[in-house]
Amino acid sequence: MKAEVYMVRGLAFVGKGETNHWLAMDGPPEFGGAAAASRPLELLLIGLAGCTGMDVVSILTKQRLPVEAFSVEVEAPRADEHPKVFTAIHMKYRLRGVGLTDQNVAEAIRLSQEKYCSASAMLSRACPVTFEYEIE
Repeated sequence: MKAEVYMVRGLAFVGKGETNHWLAMDGPPEFGGAAAASRPLELLLIGLAGCTGMDVVSILTKQRLPVEAFSVEVEAPRADEHPKVFTAIHMKYRLRGVGLTDQNVAEAIRLSQEKYCSASAMLSRACPVTFEYEIE
């Protein structure tokens, strides 16, 4: 996998990956940015939520357990001594679908985090990654 990032102005950057889809990034005003786009750490957490979310839906769908609605919220508190370092990452999944049980949802999340989601595998080496879920 590869990605490219280009400076636009100040702390505003654009980047693209292998799919050639562009993303905008910007820093906070206190560091010279305009806060006109997502910050890189926000994109990291959004990527984590998207990566594991797609895995969980895919795993359940392959088990013939269709997911009708899905969301995941990610919270990542930062260290007092270094505000750019996450001390932990916690994900809260919300799912709605036919036939979903505690057992198959928990197993799909576990498989995603441990086996399929590259973002989760990398981040779990830096800090604890935990989850909870709610079946609606």
